[in-house]
Amino acid sequence: MGYQIAIDGPAGAGKSTIAKLVAKRKGFIYVDTGAMYRGLAIHFLNKGISPEDTEGIKKACEDAEITIGYEDGQQQIYLNGENVTGRLREETVGNMASQSSGIAEVRKKLLDLQRELARKENVVMDGRDIGTSVLPDANVKIFLTASVDTRARRRYNELLEKGEACDYEKIAEDIKERDRRDMTREQSPLRQAEDAYLVDSSDMTIDEVVDKIESVCQK
Repeated sequence: MGYQIAIDGPAGAGKSTIAKLVAKRKGFIYVDTGAMYRGLAIHFLNKGISPEDTEGIKKACEDAEITIGYEDGQQQIYLNGENVTGRLREETVGNMASQSSGIAEVRKKLLDLQRELARKENVVMDGRDIGTSVLPDANVKIFLTASVDTRARRRYNELLEKGEACDYEKIAEDIKERDRRDMTREQSPLRQAEDAYLVDSSDMTIDEVVDKIESVCQK
C-alpha cells in the first residue's frame, strides 16, 4: 500500500497546482482526478450530449475508456487512446464535468483506476471526494479552500493571460453554481472529511500552502 495524500476542495481553490508541487517535493505521483472526469466530459461533448441528458451520459460511459500516463513527469489523460490533455481546461469541458460527475455510473467508471493507482504508488490525489470516498483511509487528508472572490480572480487572471475574453462576474457566478452542485449532489458530495486539515489559501502564497501541507505530512 502506497502513502496517500488526499487533497479535496471546491473549484478554483488551487488543488491541482498545490498537489503537483507537494508531489514533486516528496517524489510522489500526482493524480488529478478532476482531469479524469474532464476526459469523460470531452467524450460526452464529442457525442453531442447535453449536461442535462443523464440517460445519454450513462449510456456513453459504456464506450469510453479513460487512462492516464506520464510524460516528463506530467500527467496526461487519454480518451480511447487519444491524448486529450490540451482540451481539459476548456470552460465547456469544466461545466460538463461538474454536472456529469454526480452521476453514479460516471464515478464508478473511474473509481477503480484511482484506487488501483493509490494502492501501488505513493500518491498525491486531488478532487472533490478523495478523503471522503475514494481514499477514506488516506494517510493525510487536506481540505483546501479559498473565498469565492479569490477563486474567481485567479480564474479571471488565468484566462486573461491566455488572451481569452472573460467576465469576472460571470466567472464568480459559475463558481458559486459549481459549489452548489458539488455540495448538494447525491453521489459523493463535496465536504470536508472529519479527519481532514482545513487550509484556507485566500491570503496565502503558493509556497506557504505547500509548506503547510508538508508540515501536516510530517506529523
